[in-house]
Amino acid sequence: MTDFLMGFLSGWSVIAIWIYDQPLFPSHLPSTHSLCLDFTVKPQSRPGESWCEVQGSVDKTAFLQYDCESNKIKPLGHLGKEVNATKTWTQLTEMLRELGQELRTILLDINLEKNKRWPGVSPLTLQAKMSCQLEGNNDLGSFWNFSIDGQPSLYLNVMHMEWTVINPRARGIKEKWGNDKELTERLRKVSMGDCNHWLTGFLKYQKEMPGRELSYHDITQQSGKDPNSIFLFFTLPLLCYLYFLSLFLIIITCFISSVFFLLAF
Repeated sequence: MTDFLMGFLSGWSVIAIWIYDQPLFPSHLPSTHSLCLDFTVKPQSRPGESWCEVQGSVDKTAFLQYDCESNKIKPLGHLGKEVNATKTWTQLTEMLRELGQELRTILLDINLEKNKRWPGVSPLTLQAKMSCQLEGNNDLGSFWNFSIDGQPSLYLNVMHMEWTVINPRARGIKEKWGNDKELTERLRKVSMGDCNHWLTGFLKYQKEMPGRELSYHDITQQSGKDPNSIFLFFTLPLLCYLYFLSLFLIIITCFISSVFFLLAF
């Protein structure tokens, strides 16, 4: 009986220690991060307006604005201020200028084809969104979304180099772009190579921003208390109650068994 009670007590001790060691907020869950560049391109601009504007965001938080007309880039928010003097920032500025020019050439070609079919129709605009995602050190994929005159038209999965036609009117454009090896290679290189490289570099400077999910470490640092200790504070009385209740039931059971044993003799 003594061995049984010692085993019982040891079992409850192991359970209590195990509960305390289980984190309420896992501290090593991989985080998914993304970099997006949104281009808005016009075939021509009015005085005082830009023919191309770009907005960049990391984890859906804007950190830059770029004007293709003036070739000026404006840092936004905490991250923009942190990275605007880095080599990565300079590389990104050069790419935005070059890619803006390429997208404008593409748009002029689209409008040229449109004028052949529907002369007199107002010039179209082009919106292009490039995005890449990382989870830890793993590449989750890179994508291009193209909208013509505000209408979603084409989608490119860069990892598999697969084009998807969203708007049937863009089918001819898809065939033309898909057969343009120089263009597809450019889109692939920028989104898979450069984008991931920039995102990795920016994340080194990224600090706590509004809207970012708090990790277990963040909560511990901000509150000054370990959430596990708070959890144990509420569960410890319950564990003690169950512990002594179980011990009481065992003693009663042993006592009744002893009485029946004596009566049997």
